[in-house]
Amino acid sequence: MSPQPTGSQTAGSGTAVAGLDRATAAGEGLHFLDAVSALEAFRALELSPVELVSAVVARTEAVNGDRGSGINAFTETLFDEALEQARTAADVYARCARTGEQPPALLGLPVATKEKHALAGRRIEQGLYAHRGRIAAADHPVVERIRAAGGIIHARTTSPEFSCATVTHSPMWGTTRNPWNLDASPGGSSGGAGAALAAGVATLATASDIAGSTRIPAGFTGTVGYKAPYGRIPGLPPLSADWYRGDGPMGRTVADTALLASVMSGRHPVDHASWGENGGGNGHALPGAHSVAGMRIGLSVTLGDFPVAPEVEANTLAVARALEAAGAVVVPVSLPWTTARIAETIFAHFGHILGPAMEAETAGTEEKLAAYTRRFMQDARAAAARHSMVDSLALDARLQAELAAAMEGLDALLCPTSAVTSLAADGDYLEGIDAGGRHLGHYWEAHLTSPFNVANRCPVLSVPSGVADDGVPTGVQVVGHPLDEATVFRLGAAVEALIPRRAWPLLG
Repeated sequence: MSPQPTGSQTAGSGTAVAGLDRATAAGEGLHFLDAVSALEAFRALELSPVELVSAVVARTEAVNGDRGSGINAFTETLFDEALEQARTAADVYARCARTGEQPPALLGLPVATKEKHALAGRRIEQGLYAHRGRIAAADHPVVERIRAAGGIIHARTTSPEFSCATVTHSPMWGTTRNPWNLDASPGGSSGGAGAALAAGVATLATASDIAGSTRIPAGFTGTVGYKAPYGRIPGLPPLSADWYRGDGPMGRTVADTALLASVMSGRHPVDHASWGENGGGNGHALPGAHSVAGMRIGLSVTLGDFPVAPEVEANTLAVARALEAAGAVVVPVSLPWTTARIAETIFAHFGHILGPAMEAETAGTEEKLAAYTRRFMQDARAAAARHSMVDSLALDARLQAELAAAMEGLDALLCPTSAVTSLAADGDYLEGIDAGGRHLGHYWEAHLTSPFNVANRCPVLSVPSGVADDGVPTGVQVVGHPLDEATVFRLGAAVEALIPRRAWPLLG
């Protein structure tokens, strides 16, 4: 399927758009063109949205595969609608070139949305048989904003049931695989989003995060994922009131992720916890590696006692050395955390909010649930029996105070995204996971992400740090002080500039 651009806009010869030149020179194809460069090329009339959407559609048809052995990143595709919207976008760019108008911030970009981000009139099932055939009455707030900004929703991405696992497979949607290593998981719960970006079948993607569900797949797929401060990006009631959670953006670059974050962010009448102004696509100023000179950056490879794999540690230390070479002051940080205490803290919380919500939503269909879903509800129920809600708040407060003390006098904190190099694509990990010579009782303890959902006013960006021996990427988290988004994007952009990226997977 390769529709031609409309007559009002064609790709120019001898393009002056640097990002378009780079994509061509690297032989990676238009489907891997970053969003910021694509927008620049659209405005210059050197690339049509029809060409980009067509390239992404063709790439999807070539590499996404089936639910058993393929990447399987999507629950649904909307290609015909997307191509029609791309033709309209091309005409708008042609008009803007004549009139000097400013086009909408995401106009013409293909955006894959996580299935839980509802599209009015389409299924909203969250991988659950209990929700089979359920139809959304209205757009999710982030979908509403993406559409208003001209983004083209061309596909919807897979997740585990109820987004409650750090792998992405379910009886309803099958197994989603990592484009870098098909035996490995892209992580979860936003695994379809990470896989889609790494495979070149989406330019931008939406995600969500309650214990790392944006950052974990970003780390495992060599992409960028942002967990905004609580309420900065509006969610959907009633679970948007859960102060651990949040919706967010993913992209292949820090600038792309900042762009989508600015579109998604800001106060929305549906979510009374939402706050701040909508950026309208302005993103953040990203000055590059030189901007870190003089910054004081904390470094914690283990966040206490996480059993971090040697390859993950080596890649994290390489990032720290690169930042030092760019003029930053890297300060070792010690935290009194254990994986067991963090797991107890988060499951005490889940036991009073998410666990009961899941039980209510799935009542009567328990036998159809994935094993990891039943295990989650069991662990949440047991933790709620051990800790009252007030006890849970005290556990949260203790961790938050320890993080604040560790970050005093620092501009940001750097740590790995996951302790392990990968997870098996079809793994359930019901008996826990072996990591760094230790057995962890719950496989969620293999990720260094959930403490920053407990401290959920802190913005956190996961950016690539290198690649492990099994071919799966590794990531580092850039953790900011509460509400300090600008520093996180500034430091993330510096890491991106300093750490060379491998070519994206060819996939045949």
